[in-house]
Amino acid sequence: MEHTYQLAIIGAGPAGIATAIESYALGMRDIVLLEKDENHNATIRKFYKDNKRVDKDWKGQKVELDGTIYFVDGTKESTLDFFDQLLDNEVVELKTHTEVQKIVKQDDVFDVFIAGGTLRAKNVVVTIGRMGKPNKPDYKIPPSIKNQVHFTLDGCGNGEKIMVVGGGDSAIEYAVELCERNDVTICYRRGTFRRANPTNQADIERAVDTGKVRPLLNTEITELESEGGQIKVIFSDREPEVFDRLVYAIGGTTPSGFLQSSGIREEDGKPVHDENYQTNIPGLFVAGDITQESGGSIALGLNHGFAIAHYIMALSK
Repeated sequence: MEHTYQLAIIGAGPAGIATAIESYALGMRDIVLLEKDENHNATIRKFYKDNKRVDKDWKGQKVELDGTIYFVDGTKESTLDFFDQLLDNEVVELKTHTEVQKIVKQDDVFDVFIAGGTLRAKNVVVTIGRMGKPNKPDYKIPPSIKNQVHFTLDGCGNGEKIMVVGGGDSAIEYAVELCERNDVTICYRRGTFRRANPTNQADIERAVDTGKVRPLLNTEITELESEGGQIKVIFSDREPEVFDRLVYAIGGTTPSGFLQSSGIREEDGKPVHDENYQTNIPGLFVAGDITQESGGSIALGLNHGFAIAHYIMALSK
């Protein structure tokens, strides 16, 4: 007979790892953690700049940790090291380069469809994040300039005229980092950077005051064009400008197609779940960024994993 795991977790970010660790601590053993990238915490690796601060109380949210995992403030590097140490205990089977296509419940067991086959599990927890699918602008990006339009800092060089689009933490961090070696503009549709955490607000204010970053606030981009190998940006209320490169940091979206193919109901762009993070399908749970209004809190993700582990173990008794 085909092997059936007690628990399959989709996504090896903080919530996924916490669900695995807390379930093991409660006595569950046959656990598999599925990650489509080459390593755990792909969002932190790809979208956090080197030495970026990682706070337990993200955006000032005071979160008391419920479980056995003691997470503290640190940096990108110390946070990745922390999760490395948790997984080094080998309490869970980690399968990387494994993208889940959909989940189908057959009687009391789930078929988890992956490239090249399926695996089976009694319970499934979906912890995929939003930033794995970054938001893209509504207007078209011409093919001739696509290589100059980015959603991370990958590909950015030195001595370029760069515009960062967005007003949240990532946008500010990108602008502040790039301005040390580039001519940087930050474009945001609102008039202030109130969405960002206090540290980033102070950083962007300092960069603007010293002339390192030029702000374009209360303005919208309506169109992009190619002009002589550069990007011509058309604005709604000001004259067009030309840049060497654009970096978008406008958040991420819930992977609705995946949720729909697995039968998970959504409301207001988020999966529907009860107080135990169980979806409309018994035994199928959601946790982490995908359940949060704007995502990002590692501490909340850890607590989700703790709550789900306790609920599953309580049902199994």
